[in-house]
Amino acid sequence: MDPAQDFKALQEGIQKSLVSTVKAVNRVAAEDLSFQRTVNPDVAQQLDDTAARFLDLSTRLLQSAAKACNVQPPKLEDAEDIDMNWRAVVDVVDSVLEKADTAMDEYTGLVKRKDPPTADSGSQSKKPKSTNKVVRNANIAKPQAQFELKPDNLTTGPWKPILTKKPHAVVPLEESLVLCNNESGTPGYKHPYETEISQLQYPDRIYQVAEPIPYQPVDTTTATWVDTYEGVLEMLKELKKAKEIAVDLEHHDFRTYTGLVCLMQISTREKDWIVDTLRPWRHKLEVLNEVFADPSIIKVFHGAYMDMIWLQRDLGLYVNGLFDTFFACELMYSGRSLAFLLSKFVNFDADKQYQLADWRMRPIPEEMMYYARSDTHYLLYIYDRVRNDLVEASSDRSDPETDYIGRTLAKSKELSLSRHEHPGYDEKTGEGSRGWYNYVLKYSHLAFDSTQFAIFRALWKWRDDVARKEDESPNFVLGASHIADVARVNPPDAKALHSLLPLTAPLARARLNDIWQRIQEARAEGGPSLLQFYSSLSPESLQRRGLPRVTKEVVMLPGLEEGVVTERLDRSQLFGDMPISTRWEKTKLGSDKPDDLIPFPWQRFVQDMPGSGEVPPEDVAVTPEAEIAVEEKSAKPLPEPDTEFTLRQGKKRKSDAVEVEPSSSSEDEEEEDSEEEASDEANGVISIPDVPLTKQQIRRQAKKNKKKADKEENKEAKDAERKRIKAERRAHKLEKRKAQQAQGPKFAAVPFDYSKASSVMNASRQAPGPSKPAVPKKKVFDPYSKTGDNEIKGARKAPPIRGERSATFKK
Repeated sequence: MDPAQDFKALQEGIQKSLVSTVKAVNRVAAEDLSFQRTVNPDVAQQLDDTAARFLDLSTRLLQSAAKACNVQPPKLEDAEDIDMNWRAVVDVVDSVLEKADTAMDEYTGLVKRKDPPTADSGSQSKKPKSTNKVVRNANIAKPQAQFELKPDNLTTGPWKPILTKKPHAVVPLEESLVLCNNESGTPGYKHPYETEISQLQYPDRIYQVAEPIPYQPVDTTTATWVDTYEGVLEMLKELKKAKEIAVDLEHHDFRTYTGLVCLMQISTREKDWIVDTLRPWRHKLEVLNEVFADPSIIKVFHGAYMDMIWLQRDLGLYVNGLFDTFFACELMYSGRSLAFLLSKFVNFDADKQYQLADWRMRPIPEEMMYYARSDTHYLLYIYDRVRNDLVEASSDRSDPETDYIGRTLAKSKELSLSRHEHPGYDEKTGEGSRGWYNYVLKYSHLAFDSTQFAIFRALWKWRDDVARKEDESPNFVLGASHIADVARVNPPDAKALHSLLPLTAPLARARLNDIWQRIQEARAEGGPSLLQFYSSLSPESLQRRGLPRVTKEVVMLPGLEEGVVTERLDRSQLFGDMPISTRWEKTKLGSDKPDDLIPFPWQRFVQDMPGSGEVPPEDVAVTPEAEIAVEEKSAKPLPEPDTEFTLRQGKKRKSDAVEVEPSSSSEDEEEEDSEEEASDEANGVISIPDVPLTKQQIRRQAKKNKKKADKEENKEAKDAERKRIKAERRAHKLEKRKAQQAQGPKFAAVPFDYSKASSVMNASRQAPGPSKPAVPKKKVFDPYSKTGDNEIKGARKAPPIRGERSATFKK
């Protein structure tokens, strides 16, 4: 039989059975089953047996379908479970229908059937299935409580290296552990391997192009878990034989004050190790300096900025012979992360969701172990590829700009000289790794007043003290945003303070009384506001923090009990001598007020501009009249009684069409000025007094007065000439009118016949002439003519309602 015909017959049979089943169910549901159960007990028993049988069949069908579709089936023990688990029933049915739809598409050829995976289908190793939720802050016992060498968070002196032996030393350990001043001027111990790292000469093989050594397949090799000191010594023997090793660390810093190195991954060309660095004997791992401080063995890291600090802080390890692939990415590639290198050279997608996982958990889940191993398993092969690219790009090693391999090694050597210092901060300025200065600088919009700022600093100090004592992260004790909220609200009592403390800060809520006492002490002590704190910073500290320096000296503001008072400048620093007040007053050349004003950011750009100073240029001669004017301006004017005056209007702008002779432009302007002054005097208009005039202005005024006198002398002659011309024109018009009256009218007046006159409103616009054939008038369009002329029609008949009959199985 044809398979297509066979499938069609099967489809019709299934549909026929479903239709008959639906009809039977509908007929049964239409009967009064409750009445039948009451009348005939046999019917009730039969109905119960049938219902149980149907429920069992439905449950078995759902389980079979759910197993085929890989979903969770619901449990149906009685009829009520159907309503309670209806959502799960629908999910199973939907999954079956989707799978059937996919099978139909594959059968008809609409979708290509997927081939089953083979053993050689991919080059990547099988990756363990990741968990749905990554544990970031596990509630486990603190491992640092079991350390033989416990972290000390309450020390006040500089941090001293925990190194007890110094392999591969050029300078002995006793001579290396000496105090010196660091970059900020505070005392600290020197780097124990400073001399050795400074004199380091990398091996010649690192400057040569070589064939990359392929990495070992992940599925055929396993990482060795090292959690005993004997295992560390066995690993050390293998590491001494290698020429290059890859190292990476996993760190945790939420439930400890300084942080913890939880894992250390080390890989050679053949093997991988994962060292548990949370064991009580973790300080004995300094024995690995026999490899880490060996300059002949290249230690490959990626982004080792914090790794150098963590190794010497927790394990006493120092790296001599570092190659950081991060610096190579900066010079050669667009991406800088390790995930970018893994994707570029290994075609491996790193799952970075475990980067911030809680690595204190023991035992470590399989997927987290896989992530930790992948960070170093491929790193040596990536190092070969990156080194080759650097060497090939360094065509001219004599030029520092094109010596990419040399620049990468120089940055790596400088990074390996990093030193660990105790985390702390300055309570007055807030500077330091654990200080509040960066926070208030970032969120300066908070604008704390003196009380709020005092509470903020007191709570920050309390949080740091508790974190050190309990060996917890400051953010675990109380978040910085919550400290700012408490300071901003300034709670009036302890009950209001309790409502501001979050539920996620158990240490803070348990110390409510201590916090309230600190707040009360801060209120009583007081202090500067946030604005006063910024203003009190010296220019040197501003430059050190990266802020712009002002052009003049910044002095201290008034006392703390006074507000920040800023005075108005007598002279605009931006607009020069332009009056800066609402009153029309003279601007002063100097000011006798103290120079205690807060400079604006743009002030440094305008103070050095020409004309912004108070000293006149050297090439301008100072006349006696100007000196007298300066003295009069510097002296305080006596108050004058207010008088009424009218300001004259501005000059009307001349039209562009008016042609003005260049030679007479200045004279016309002077004449207009003189006319306006004369009209002002006549109308009682008072002009604004000017400052005393210079010689040039006096000469110009004398010239203007002379022209004014000449104009007045010629005024009378011009008026007489104008009157004579006007009289002649008037006499000429009178003689012309008399001559027209003597000639008589040109035509006789005829009465107008209104009966023959044409319509004014409907008159034709064309000129009078022979009549033209009439043009048929165009009919005006009326959009409402049809609807208005047509008779009223009834509404359309509604379509018949099609229902009460299922069309699900209609052929």
